[in-house]
Amino acid sequence: MNSTVNFILESGISLSLLATIYVIFLRKETFFRLNRLFLLGSLLFSVVLPFLKFRVYEPQPVMLSEITVTPYRNVLESVTVYGQDLSVTVEQAVLSTTLLIWIYLAGVAFFFVRFLFRVTQIAFVILKNQVQQHDRFKLVILEKECSPFSFMNYVFVSRPLQNSEGYDRMMAHEMEHIKQGHSLDVLILELLTAFQWFNPFMWMLRRAIRENHEFLADQAVLGSGVNRGYYKKLLLNQFAGGQLVLTNNFNYSLIKNRIKMMSKMKSSKIANVKIILGVFTALVLIVFFACEQKETMELEEPSVDENVVTIKSTLLEDGRMKIEGTEEDMEEFTNRYSDVNSFKIETDSLGNIFLVQKEEPKTLDHDADVFYIVEDMPEFPGGELALRQYIANNIEYPLAAQENGIQGKVYVTFVISKDGSVANTRIARGVDPALDKEALRVVNSLPKWTPGKQRGENVNVSYTVPINFALQ
Repeated sequence: MNSTVNFILESGISLSLLATIYVIFLRKETFFRLNRLFLLGSLLFSVVLPFLKFRVYEPQPVMLSEITVTPYRNVLESVTVYGQDLSVTVEQAVLSTTLLIWIYLAGVAFFFVRFLFRVTQIAFVILKNQVQQHDRFKLVILEKECSPFSFMNYVFVSRPLQNSEGYDRMMAHEMEHIKQGHSLDVLILELLTAFQWFNPFMWMLRRAIRENHEFLADQAVLGSGVNRGYYKKLLLNQFAGGQLVLTNNFNYSLIKNRIKMMSKMKSSKIANVKIILGVFTALVLIVFFACEQKETMELEEPSVDENVVTIKSTLLEDGRMKIEGTEEDMEEFTNRYSDVNSFKIETDSLGNIFLVQKEEPKTLDHDADVFYIVEDMPEFPGGELALRQYIANNIEYPLAAQENGIQGKVYVTFVISKDGSVANTRIARGVDPALDKEALRVVNSLPKWTPGKQRGENVNVSYTVPINFALQ
């Protein structure tokens, strides 16, 4: 679901920016074909953008002898920990609101069903009325009175209108819609609208494309030698009634805008440079969303507590560390360190708080047999996805590393022992002491696994997990 939210957000932002550029800088220009390319390109780019991933930097893995089994199952997929990731934060906020998800899905279902209903409606109109086959199109004769409209290679015209003045001009207009394939644009628009129905810029772009279709058809008719004044009069004398929403019809756009565009002087060629704004925006979006070091699976971003805790520590002879501070700081300190794997908090009868180091992580004997591949591999409670989720939920990006811009992939090697506990944890390849320490802490805190078996007996099995700390 998080990848779906990411798609909706990134494509929505792209549509919003490109639609704004069109409305402000390009809508009033008369290079309609270029505008159509810009609008369709904006739609296509916004759909593709969430799938673009360019890795600007990826460290080459150093394969040590202990972890040369990377192609096999006991080398886990990388777990990425994000220190500053706005998109993940937004995704979490959306996914945490069940009502919001259901409202969005209900909207998608409504607009998709509406789209299917309109296509079906057009199909029934074709089936119920007389259809005449022509060289490049099919003419559907309607008994009710309405303005001509077109869809795909069908032109729909009222029977009484066939003998009216200006009929050939109206037919020429609809034929341009067919020649230029405007119906395909409309179908793409309807499908994308179903997924971006909540985005007002999507509706703005939708209207702009339909309006541009009318400008293109009007331009082609006038270019064939039709008198401009006569054509304007024909527009004013026609009325729209009964056309289907998916179709291109003679009066779809606001007649006022169409007449104004006919009267507008042709835009100078230098105005074409405005298209560069759209290209520049697309490049910025690619850099912002696609050029990142990102793994195939994104997990939850760990929260970073920026509260400063001021305490006084005194190392005692017995190895314990006495902690002193204000009541608020002591409470925060206790909450923060109560579940740290390598330390535990103890309190004496007087209420003094001590920080005591726990026992060292389990270490197997040097002569213990360690397997890499066995008949029955060890299994984390809930499976590998649960393991990745556990690491993502329990790890914290060290604040000092974030402030200093330190990031990279830490490879932790460990052994699942015969009793299912984690042993022999070590850094196979590190990045920074702070990141290495945090990666070791989380791996050492893993609960017991179901141990691996070879020929029916529990055995020790080696694993390597890459934990990628990435600042975004």
